[in-house]
Formats: sequence, structure tokens, C-alpha cells
Amino acid sequence: MIEAAKRLHTVEEYYFSKKLREVNLLIASGKPVINLGIGSPDMQPPQKVVDALTKGLLDPNAHKYQSYQGLPELREAIASFYKEQFSVSLSPLVEVLPLMGSKEGIMHISMAYLNEGDAVLIPNPGYPTYQSVTRLVGAEPVFYELDADNNWLPDLNALEKQDLSKVKLMWLNYPHMPTGAQPTETLFKDLVAFAKRHHILIVNDNPYSFVLNNNPKSILSVEGAKTVCLELNSLSKTFNMAGWRVGMVVGDSKHINNVLKVKSNMDSGMFYGIQKGAIEALKCSKMWYSTLNSVYQKRRDLVWQLADALQCKYDKKATGLFVWAKLPVGLKAETFIDKVLKEQHIFITPGTIFGSQGEGYIRFSLCASEENLEEAITRVKGGQ
Repeated sequence: MIEAAKRLHTVEEYYFSKKLREVNLLIASGKPVINLGIGSPDMQPPQKVVDALTKGLLDPNAHKYQSYQGLPELREAIASFYKEQFSVSLSPLVEVLPLMGSKEGIMHISMAYLNEGDAVLIPNPGYPTYQSVTRLVGAEPVFYELDADNNWLPDLNALEKQDLSKVKLMWLNYPHMPTGAQPTETLFKDLVAFAKRHHILIVNDNPYSFVLNNNPKSILSVEGAKTVCLELNSLSKTFNMAGWRVGMVVGDSKHINNVLKVKSNMDSGMFYGIQKGAIEALKCSKMWYSTLNSVYQKRRDLVWQLADALQCKYDKKATGLFVWAKLPVGLKAETFIDKVLKEQHIFITPGTIFGSQGEGYIRFSLCASEENLEEAITRVKGGQ
């Protein structure tokens, strides 16, 4: 018998990969499931983006291998986007690296910087991929707990008291997923100083800055941040392009070059037409963001009504593509969502998949039509 690598014993199949099979079986059996679990945008990208992709298909060079670093025009568009949206200056030649979705960047960065036995600071609750990739490369997760009492922000005073000698990398994610918490005015500055004191590379995963948020921020806007920080970003949520798999990592040229050493051995470049579409997306005017958020605002209002019907509490100041809601005291997240799935045929994400600090919470996605959200409210109220 051929055994799998030992590293596979450190991780499990991604929650949504497993749970959506169950949901799809219910749908196949005729159950009218409303999916409020996964954050996969259901609206269309800007038309000019689709047109650029279509036109790109006809280019004589479209079907050849592409540059490992992406088209120069794409890197220039990313640099211009960061300058306009975050007031961050980047060299398109050496400080920008397009990615096939920011998720692959988590693996590339980990492979570029982590040795077996290195420690990694990971938010709890936080995106599960930070932990799984850390384990896959043989490093050790060290969780820093976030809670509502501290507005889901890291307690740097508590971290300073820990032994950080083995910590090489810290994952950060603001605006935060799943809670929607925003960074304070001083958080990024404090984190950059913390990273410099302890020689830690901080990676801010920043795909939610433009969803229901009027104050987008980048950790790279802090003076001197590039020496100790990288930032991941994505077109998935901002431009409804999740299936296109377009993201980026930006930062100091030395860090970008290290990531490129890994990436260039993993793929042979992003498809030409997708890059041309991405360029157009990054050039979108403020009208695009306003139109997108007007839809999400209406949906969020309905999700708040649904949360009320389920007797949950939530923070109306939170941002992003989700609503993070606290269950009534004593209820367990997974038991609760399974009951709602069985009885009302509504799929909601349990907070526990984001870590132990997610127990007692559930997460609603805004990636559902107003019609479906109204139907979900009707089902819950009708079952009470």
C-alpha cells in the first residue's frame, strides 16, 4: 500500500469542500436550500472587464505561456490602484507580483519563509487556510486570540509577554474575516513597530477593504512597513471575479523576489485574457464601488432581520461581505446551523470553523439575492 505523506495527517479537508457536498445532496433530493454560507459573489463583474477578457482571446499571444510576473500593464495597474486607493507608492517592476488568487499567495509566502519548526502567529478566529498551510510546510501555529471585548483586535501587550523567539511570520486580516472588525487608527503602526522589535514578517490579507467600507486601509501606508510587511489583495470580492482567480502580493522587492522564486516553480503564468480583464477592473471609477455597496447594504439590512429572527446579536459597525452574529447563550454553533439546515433549509456557516473563539457565533454571507434573503426570513419566522 502506498501511504500518503505525513503532512496530510496535519490537516483535514477544507470545511466548505465537505459541507457543500452535504448541501448539494439536499438540493439534489429536492430540498430548496438557501446558501448563506460561502462568500462567493453572485453578481457580475463590470461589463468592460468581460469585454476585455473576450477581446483578449483574439490576441495572437493570448494562448502562449505568459510571464511569471504578469503583464507589465497589469503590474502598473496594481501600482496605480494602490496609489489611488491606499496612498501607497509601489514600483510596478519589483514591488508587485500578480497571483492566481490571493489564496495561493498564502502557500507561496509560507514556502518562501518558513522552515520546519518555525512558529507562525495566526488569528483565532481567522481564515482556516493560515493554519492548514502552516502545518503543511511543517511550521507550528501559535494562535493569538481575538474577542468582542477588544473589538476583535490583537492584544499586543499579551503577545509581548510570550516567547516569540521562534516566530517568523504573522498573519493579519483587516478588515477582519469573519467578524468584519476594522483596524483602529494606530493598529497598523503598532504592528509594524512590533514586527521590527521581534524580526517578524507580517502579512496583511486585505481582500475586504471595499465592501461596505468607506475607509480602505493598507498596512503598507505606515512609514517603514515594507521592510517587515507584505500585503495580499484580491479582485474576487471587490469586482465579483472570484472564479477568475486574480490576486496580488505587494511589498519590498526582496520579499517579492523570494515569493517569486516559489511561484515561478509552481505555475507558468496567468492567462492573458484574464490579465487584460483584471487591468480594466483595477481602473474602475468610484461609481462601481457605490453601485456594488448599494446592493450589499440592502442585503445586509435583510440579513440583520434574519439574525433578529434567529435571536442573534451583531455589530452594525462591522464591514465586509459577511455578518458575524452571536448566538443566544448556551447554543453551540455547529448544532445550531445543522438544525437550521434541516428544518428551514438554510445553510449558515458555524463560527467554529474559524477557530475556538468562534464558538457561539455564526456567519451569514451577503452573496444571496434579496428574494432569497426575504424567503429565509419568512421560513425562520414561520417555524417559530
